[in-house]
Amino acid sequence: MDILNKLEWRYAVKKFDTTKKLSAAQLDGLMAATRLSASAYGLQPYKILVVENPAVREQLKAASWNQPQITDASQLIVFARYANLQESHVDDYTNNIAATRQINPEDLAGFAGMMKGTVNSLDAAGAAAWTSRQAYLALGTLLTAAAAEGIDACPMEGFDASKYDEILGLKDKGLATVVIAAIGFRAEDDVMQHAKKVRKPIAELVEMI
Repeated sequence: MDILNKLEWRYAVKKFDTTKKLSAAQLDGLMAATRLSASAYGLQPYKILVVENPAVREQLKAASWNQPQITDASQLIVFARYANLQESHVDDYTNNIAATRQINPEDLAGFAGMMKGTVNSLDAAGAAAWTSRQAYLALGTLLTAAAAEGIDACPMEGFDASKYDEILGLKDKGLATVVIAAIGFRAEDDVMQHAKKVRKPIAELVEMI
């Protein structure tokens, strides 16, 4: 499996080469792959922000304990969940299904009702947890797609989410930051690229029942 070689190759890059940038085609490809990520019901209750603006990234770096990946990578990807999951999000999705598959929206009433039942059953904390998990699924797809294309990435949780929301104006957009990833190309002197990958052995990690 070539994907295994790609996943062995990838690691959380600590030092990016500031002179190397993704091409427009590479970035478009990663976003297209991430768009196809698995999501509960297919609802995708999140938004993906691609941050390139140097001034904005400097502000975000300060809100990320000055980790250099924030500004040194080619792009910074921010996954932001819907802060207030509503029935209207389900309606938008079912309308998209109907248009894409050319079916009568009324034929989706049962599916829509099931999704709305899930949405309405969640309190604020439950909705935040559920939508965040969907964003993490998309992050995983991004990391795998990047590795498959020989593009480096660093998933990151070390940041002040509330400051990210403020800097990016997310509250006004009904969004809340969940997780981020810096993407680009590793620096030749990033010593971590030569470290042997450490993971649990299959026998310890996987249990057959």
